[in-house]
Amino acid sequence: MKEAILLIACPDRVGIIARIAHFVFERGGNILSLDQHADPETGMFFARFRWDLSALSIHPADLSEAFAPLAKEFRADWKLELLTPRCSRLILFVSKYAHCLNDLVWRQREGELKGEIVAVISNHPDLESHCTQYGLPFHHIPVTPATKASAETEQRKLIDHYGANLIVLARYMQILSAGFVNAYPAQIINIHHSFLPAFIGGNPYRQARDRGVKIIGATSHYATEDLDEGPIIEQDIIRISHRDSLEELVCKGRDLEKVVLARAVRAHLERRILVHGHKTIVFG
Repeated sequence: MKEAILLIACPDRVGIIARIAHFVFERGGNILSLDQHADPETGMFFARFRWDLSALSIHPADLSEAFAPLAKEFRADWKLELLTPRCSRLILFVSKYAHCLNDLVWRQREGELKGEIVAVISNHPDLESHCTQYGLPFHHIPVTPATKASAETEQRKLIDHYGANLIVLARYMQILSAGFVNAYPAQIINIHHSFLPAFIGGNPYRQARDRGVKIIGATSHYATEDLDEGPIIEQDIIRISHRDSLEELVCKGRDLEKVVLARAVRAHLERRILVHGHKTIVFG
């Protein structure tokens, strides 16, 4: 089944859903799902339409042009995409930790993630054997303060080479430059523990344990030049106690990281995320 996804944000008004539904009907489309949210505080309307293109009366490539006048009338920010088996191509950035890499590869191969992992880039050689086992191209690009700019240039060439349209920082322990991040708006997903900003630097789990923290968590967000302050996509927590050792905290934290990252990546691949300013609307 060929499908289209429309994500739209615009000032709220009467009849938006009816007008869009009529647009789909006039062109032979069949709406499969609709999720919408009206924010009374901002007066904004947000929606996700998914429709079947099997009986479309115009060429699918002409849909965006056909919808543009209606979007202009609504003063909308919008994106209309045709979903195809190869429309989502992921490139993973990793360092030395394998848990997120392993989890994403497994989920993709089990069909949970509707996209193709095309390559892995790392600033360390440690995970090359994992990628060889998975049959994934592995590119080791060391990063130092002196080579950061040239390393990012090489990374961007590889992103273009593989035609990747989503970059997943699967525990990539390097800060990306503002120029790199701004080149891929809402196309870089990061994961980290939720101790920030309280416990910064090395050994955050030890710091948390020493302070008697009762809850640990993980946050996945789009990367921006404001480091870990990008629009949040997914979060989760788990309760801990004084009985948990440092090793147990780390283990529980890594479990959360891979699950939260997978949820965020899945939401992105299914076109369920609408970025509005500094926040996201994540449709169910």
